[in-house]
Amino acid sequence: MISCGEPSGDLYAGALVRALKRADPSVEVFGMGGPQMAAAGASLLVDYRGLAVTGLTEVLTALPRLWRTLQTLVSAARTRRPDVLVVIDYPDFNFRLMRAVKALGIPVVYYISPQLWAWRAGRMQTMQTVVDRVLPIFPFEEALYQKAGVDVRFVGHPLREMTATSASREVLRADWGVGAGAPLVALLPGSRGNELKTLAPVLADARARIRQHLPAARFIVARAPHVTDAWLAPLTADPDTQIVAHRTDDVLSACDVVLTASGTATVQAAIHGAPMVVLYRLSALTYRLFKPLGRVDMYAMVNLISGRRIVRELIQDECRADAAADEALRILTDAGYRDQMVRDLGAVRAALGGPGASDRAAAAIADLVEARRHTPT
Repeated sequence: MISCGEPSGDLYAGALVRALKRADPSVEVFGMGGPQMAAAGASLLVDYRGLAVTGLTEVLTALPRLWRTLQTLVSAARTRRPDVLVVIDYPDFNFRLMRAVKALGIPVVYYISPQLWAWRAGRMQTMQTVVDRVLPIFPFEEALYQKAGVDVRFVGHPLREMTATSASREVLRADWGVGAGAPLVALLPGSRGNELKTLAPVLADARARIRQHLPAARFIVARAPHVTDAWLAPLTADPDTQIVAHRTDDVLSACDVVLTASGTATVQAAIHGAPMVVLYRLSALTYRLFKPLGRVDMYAMVNLISGRRIVRELIQDECRADAAADEALRILTDAGYRDQMVRDLGAVRAALGGPGASDRAAAAIADLVEARRHTPT
């Protein structure tokens, strides 16, 4: 049984299901996910779409459906008795699910582990008592769980095996009508409705400011799956901005700088060596409530992996169009600054481990299941 609740988790779930089936074609997988997980051969009891929101105030509207989803999955676990529950990220929901399923005597594996090093460290006690094995994707997380006495296996980041492009940088730019000397600016506003509502207008304003200083600049939006036209309206209003769906890797490979929402996209950009500016803003109430609980002073995953600020973060009140445009222009016009960022991103890419994370995760899950089958009850 697998539970994931957002696009990145669905992407990793799909890769994991394929890896499980490569190892054992007879394996049956069911649970909550999305199109990637379904396409890999899993049976979806619940489609996560509509549940993926961020922040305390934002999640309130989704609570009734979240509760129904929890009951559906727990009931399925009670009836079908899976050999293991694998939860992928999405901790606010998955912590509740895994407690209920563990109480049924079903082992739990946490893949793409929660960011306890960043905030809500008290959740480690739940990890110690509920989770049978943790499979983190960032190298520094392994020591954290080892210190807490949790069974942990660092498997590497699955994006390392998923970042294929359809053509060379030169061919892609030519296909999009971008001249050899024209700066190409990628805009990645995110995949959740609430973050798009906030970031799309900021990025649209930043685009206008960049164009004032660099009239030759071209712009391209990497549209995440299932993003509606209404959410992208501030960016699509400009006829000279191209909107490209389902080709984020191509966009990141071809661009000169990317303005991106904080999250998985920053890691994806790092793998491509794409210099970036990271933006994020929650509702004022959510930010005030949760900021005191934070344990780090950086938000972008590439900075956290590096241990220092290698890319500029524009978070909350600093998430402004003028600041985003200024940083993008510096990257585009200061070769030394840009080259140092590219080198730093290369070190981040190396720290993520080599390809094969999904197969390593599948092996760690199968190993746990097999060991339990041979353990006397």
